[in-house]
Amino acid sequence: MSEKGIDTLLGKTVDYPDQYDASILVREDRQGNRDHLNITRDSLPFVGFDTWNAYEVSTLTNTGVPVAGSLKIRYSCNSQYIVESKSLKLYLNSFNMTKMGDDPDEAVKLLLSKVRTDLSALLFVEVEADFFKPTIDGPRATGYWPPVEPKLDEGDWKRYWDTYVNIDFHLKFADTYVETPELLESENAIHTPINQRYWSALLKSNCKVTGQPDWGDIFISMTSSQLPTPKSLAKYIVSFRDECHFHEEICETAFVRLMDKFQPEELAVTCLYARRGGIDINPSRITEGFAHEDLNAGIAMLRDTTIPHYKTQKQ
Repeated sequence: MSEKGIDTLLGKTVDYPDQYDASILVREDRQGNRDHLNITRDSLPFVGFDTWNAYEVSTLTNTGVPVAGSLKIRYSCNSQYIVESKSLKLYLNSFNMTKMGDDPDEAVKLLLSKVRTDLSALLFVEVEADFFKPTIDGPRATGYWPPVEPKLDEGDWKRYWDTYVNIDFHLKFADTYVETPELLESENAIHTPINQRYWSALLKSNCKVTGQPDWGDIFISMTSSQLPTPKSLAKYIVSFRDECHFHEEICETAFVRLMDKFQPEELAVTCLYARRGGIDINPSRITEGFAHEDLNAGIAMLRDTTIPHYKTQKQ
């Protein structure tokens, strides 16, 4: 499964497997997406992770009873590889008609074991995954497994939106749609570093292989004595609009450009993307030891696979 190119499935008509099949998984080396940033896996300027939410997950018990829900998957940004999204979709769909377990709890345990094992083997890194049962009240209810009620109030991203400056309203003119860090401009320098947070719903780029649009929200928290003007930051985010990169690369590029330009003491960049093919991808890159408790709570919610993902309006 590791020898296939990432364009084997993307943009191609592919038969859906009707039984469990790990061989359909495809991986991509991260380094090819980092060369233009002059960073390597051995000298990353950030720590972080990628969280994938899969909303179309199902299997059958041994008596043929369907079990349906969602998966939250996370692995480190330090992994050598990323999983290709269409291959993950096909892989998860291969469970749809596969019988496993004598009851729903056992079926989910077996599914999770295979997902964790297969993805960890594919990516050469530990992959965490948890399953959540759908309810009429949304993701607050306990899933089949783990049987622990999540405390969403400790990490709901929506709680923190009101601490961010919505920079979209500062944008009055834009004409640059390829990533251009020169658009970034500084506010007047200050003596004591302060923390400022920014949010934009204007993030849009294109799939590296198919060219299909990817839509997202970007959250930036920066502690620095030199901060970007909201207008220039909005222009910079819009400059990704015609770029063709994977979600993870967009997040890392924004992080590196902001770090290079403003030299912040602390920086966190998180991109919450809209789902495509039943899966959304949410990369988060932060400076090691990021100290702001409320932002840490939001990032912790995203990192913690036992807590269901609280979606943005776009998602």
